[in-house]
Amino acid sequence: MAKRDYYEVLGVSKTATDEEIKKAYRKLAMKYHPDRNPGDKASEESFKEAKEAYEMLSDGDKRGAYDRYGHAGVDPSAGGAGMGGQAGFADAFGDIFGEIFGAAGRQRGGGGPQMYRGADLKYAMEITLEQAANGFDTEIRVPSWDRCDVCEGSGAKPGTDPKTCSTCGGAGAVRMQQGFFSVQQTCPTCHGTGKVIPEPCTACDGVGKVRRTKTLQVKVPAGIDDGMRIRSSGNGEPGVNGGPPGDLYVEIHLKKHGIFTRDGDDLHCELPIPFTTAALGGELEVPTLGGKGSITIPEGTQSGKTFRLRSKGIKGVRSNYPGDLYCHVVIETPVKLTDRQKKLLQEFATSVDEGGGKHSPQSKSWTDRVKEFFS
Repeated sequence: MAKRDYYEVLGVSKTATDEEIKKAYRKLAMKYHPDRNPGDKASEESFKEAKEAYEMLSDGDKRGAYDRYGHAGVDPSAGGAGMGGQAGFADAFGDIFGEIFGAAGRQRGGGGPQMYRGADLKYAMEITLEQAANGFDTEIRVPSWDRCDVCEGSGAKPGTDPKTCSTCGGAGAVRMQQGFFSVQQTCPTCHGTGKVIPEPCTACDGVGKVRRTKTLQVKVPAGIDDGMRIRSSGNGEPGVNGGPPGDLYVEIHLKKHGIFTRDGDDLHCELPIPFTTAALGGELEVPTLGGKGSITIPEGTQSGKTFRLRSKGIKGVRSNYPGDLYCHVVIETPVKLTDRQKKLLQEFATSVDEGGGKHSPQSKSWTDRVKEFFS
């Protein structure tokens, strides 16, 4: 079977740059690698074909010979024999191998020990509905890691210095290579720092940081809601090897309120009213977060009726206008009646029956539906 054109195998043009060739090969290697396609012979052959094409086209001399004479101008059995071709292939495949297996210790910029960003911290803050509506400033105390003052963060005993790691030469990573395989991983001796500490600091045990409690100022904005977070930049754990610190996230939790429940920018509450007020109507005083309010109860108000007080809710952190307050009527049934009160209610019930139930429209409608159901 005739060999396919190397450029066709990689899916690039004959004028492709070295970077385009490398990128095309990496894509194919990721797709057809045997470890990603166990037992798939077709994928294995495609992988070998792509590898051979990259070996030839990544080497300037071999690519020139191939461009002039085709397959006859190169000796596939010599692929990788020259150190230049092998090194180029190893570097490209090492990157791919790291992507497939998640190899640790890859360097940023290729030189020096890796820098790591510090971990983020979370602090749960419980506040009242009134505090959420109005906003406030407060102080919080959070446990955190801070730089050791004794060794100034070096981890070494005062008067001594960390030494360059002899295993990785201070790079923080080591490269293992066998044939075409080249894998870079975190140095097992210095764990990526590029330094070893012969005499650790006794205050921090060589870590370079100590556990402390920080006091921080936090501004809670008006309108904040349950579950929202406030970010305090740079107040997380310190970074490693000069890396930036993490952030502190203050997560808000609202305490249960005795009257109101919150739904976004709106507030809801139950409004218990005497049955006499529901029947005869009247004015009722209702609480709001901004003070007292009032509602006019019309005659014949039924339980479940909802009254809306506009703009008596909460103005959220991303809102231009405050929400509304919804008062849900709950009609109270009188309890612990005196004999006279009971007699008056019995007289009222008798008068209702004599009037044909016209004073209880819902009850009459329900009774009619029950009779219809049984008939």
